[in-house]
Amino acid sequence: NKRMIVMDDIYDEFVAELTRQAAALVPGDPSAEDEGTYAPMASRAAAEHLAAQLREAVDAGATLHTGGTLAEGPGAYLAPAVLTGITPDMAAHHQELFGPVAVVYRVADDDEALALANDTPYGLGGAVFSTDPDRARRVAEGLDSGMAAVNAAEAEGAEMPFGGVKRSGYGRELGPLGMDEFVNKRLLYVNDRPAGQD
Repeated sequence: NKRMIVMDDIYDEFVAELTRQAAALVPGDPSAEDEGTYAPMASRAAAEHLAAQLREAVDAGATLHTGGTLAEGPGAYLAPAVLTGITPDMAAHHQELFGPVAVVYRVADDDEALALANDTPYGLGGAVFSTDPDRARRVAEGLDSGMAAVNAAEAEGAEMPFGGVKRSGYGRELGPLGMDEFVNKRLLYVNDRPAGQD
């Protein structure tokens, strides 16, 4: 999850708890998946790029609540970060911060949440959480994304199509829609009336 859009009435509590949890994580062995640890990124170059994006956002006025520290040495450990105060005039608002960074936005209502959620060149997936499932479904239906889930971080399975819109791609993997991508379909048309007959 890259961008978290949170209603004003729970925003401060949400950011405080997310910051507490992120700050408590320590580097771990990626093959062990121990609770309370985080794994390295795919490469040192990816971690350095993300660290540079974080520095640029903070320099532009965003608030880094925790994390963003790149470990010394050749490894690719970047401490999970919580970032707030991103505005549309900042590069980070339109970039994909690919890694352990949670960007949290404050909104006043569902319309503002949807406008912000859809104000991105990306559109792989989104999730809506609410104690009111009907309200959450209405918001999820308004997301400009290839996939949307209600009260679940994601909904994936071999039988369910996977894919995005906008700069997040086109077409689908998995499920019947995904299988169609690998099928050569053939048209065979037979006119059963001999030429010249109606």
